[in-house]
Amino acid sequence: MPKIGMRDLRRAQLIDATLQSIDESGLSGTTLATVAQHAKISTGIVSHYFGGKDGLLEATMRHVLHDLWEATVRRRLAAKDEPRARLRAIVAANFDVSQVNAPVMKTWLAFWAESMHQPVLRRLQRVNTRRLHSNLCAEFEKVLPGAAARRAASGLAALIDGLWLRGALTGEPFDTKAALRVANDYIDLLLETRAKPRSGKSAK
Repeated sequence: MPKIGMRDLRRAQLIDATLQSIDESGLSGTTLATVAQHAKISTGIVSHYFGGKDGLLEATMRHVLHDLWEATVRRRLAAKDEPRARLRAIVAANFDVSQVNAPVMKTWLAFWAESMHQPVLRRLQRVNTRRLHSNLCAEFEKVLPGAAARRAASGLAALIDGLWLRGALTGEPFDTKAALRVANDYIDLLLETRAKPRSGKSAK
């Protein structure tokens, strides 16, 4: 009989091997055989667990998204219970080490490209997009009216994605501190603008 937990251990091993293969050869060069080679097992075992290359990418991205969710929960819980700190925590989670190492960044890029063609991956991307927007909205709505909070959340989400993408495409180690400075300056700008009293109206 197989050992308890062996299936989970094997899947984790194969997901790690997939990340390594994409890091070295890109998605186009990643096959069941290259993953099996990295994992030092037979191609048949890879096929048994994931069926094919599409199944490998889906499982790998579910793993990466779970890491992102865990980082977000952990950082939000550790932050002060006020909007600015919690918004910064959400930003920091998106630039967590689990999301900005080379294998994961290359896998994210491959996932985005494939999500335009594969419905399963497209759904994963939509879930991730909605989750980020919802988390940001929940904090902005504590200090901004509904429509403004939604615009602020959309703007910050776009900034996070843009900073991440530009960092990923440099081919250099991701500059987390620089990305955090830009994103946090944007948060401060929105919140400080809200805090300023409106002028231009004469007192009666």
